[in-house]
Amino acid sequence: MAAEHTIALLATEASGDVLGASLIAALRAASPVPVRLTGLAGPAMQAAGCPSLFPIPELSLMGLAEVVPHLPRLLRRIRETVAFIRETAPDVVVTIDGPGFNFRVAKALRAQGYTGQLIHVVAPSVWAWKPGRARKIARWYNHLLTLLPFEPPYFTAHGLATTFIGHPILDSGADKGDGAAFRTRHSLAPGQPLLAVLPGSRRGEISRLLPVFAETVTRLAADFPGLAAAIPAVPDLHPALQQATAGWAVPILLTGQAEKYDLMAASTAALAASGTVTLELALAGVPTVVAYRLHPLTHSIARRLIRVKYASLVNLLRDESVLPEFLQDACTAAALAPAVGGFLAGEGVADFRSRSREALQLLRPPGAATPADRAAQVILQIGLS
Repeated sequence: MAAEHTIALLATEASGDVLGASLIAALRAASPVPVRLTGLAGPAMQAAGCPSLFPIPELSLMGLAEVVPHLPRLLRRIRETVAFIRETAPDVVVTIDGPGFNFRVAKALRAQGYTGQLIHVVAPSVWAWKPGRARKIARWYNHLLTLLPFEPPYFTAHGLATTFIGHPILDSGADKGDGAAFRTRHSLAPGQPLLAVLPGSRRGEISRLLPVFAETVTRLAADFPGLAAAIPAVPDLHPALQQATAGWAVPILLTGQAEKYDLMAASTAALAASGTVTLELALAGVPTVVAYRLHPLTHSIARRLIRVKYASLVNLLRDESVLPEFLQDACTAAALAPAVGGFLAGEGVADFRSRSREALQLLRPPGAATPADRAAQVILQIGLS
């Protein structure tokens, strides 16, 4: 048996960083020998002991219009990452989400004759658009770990070994926030309406959504006296959000990410960008209205390719509108305010929670292990083979 395992983990954005940190803990717990980590990491993975080849925030881009201006730098970072992997020769390389970057790294490695083990965590949404990606990544990867129960057949059909590990959101603690403590800390009365505002984690999506959210809050403030609103801001976006929300109709409480689940537990309703956070809100039982706007150029391309009716996973799992969605041209304050206002007034809340719980149960496969534990078992088995 080797004296240690060397594992390269490549995360490119905040959600992958959180997933990677949980995976690191599971790998160390399951490995019979010490694990040495390398790769690309954000704050959570670095705190867990994984150094980063370079800062990953520069990779958190989404959509054609956002990527093109940064393309030279991204290509350089891809070359640096490929060279690093070839030089360090880890036992296994695990790429975490971030397909725009990670798939290019995997493709370049195989093109250069790399024969090491490649595993990807978080399947691309081939069921939503670009189904041809399933065939492509089957050429590069040895194994795929999926978070959604309906994904494996899309990839096993092309010969790619695939394991459904469950969705880590179920073990995130999103359902264990302390709402009463949050309200006490921030001087909010027990019955005071509180709206959680979650405009996303990328600067582009925030810049497109925040003006619409501001007008929505203005409309709601007229109908709900005493309305309070709060945004759980990541540290590097806190100053920009503080400036952008300074003139809103109600004072905006900017909290840190450490208070996010307490905020959810305290919230009467939420207005959120489409993304993983909608699963967290569903787990916390917060009735949520979903909004999203792509860059117009990105949207003009995506609308020709998207093959699903819904953007949020709860709706996809149930194939019905549990979370009201307002996307692109429908994402207006005139549409959002009545939908959020209904939840603030208590309309349909019990039904929302019941249907959300049923959808979330589909995200946990049989067995007691966490998604990170399942992922670690597969990774170590492949890395040792």
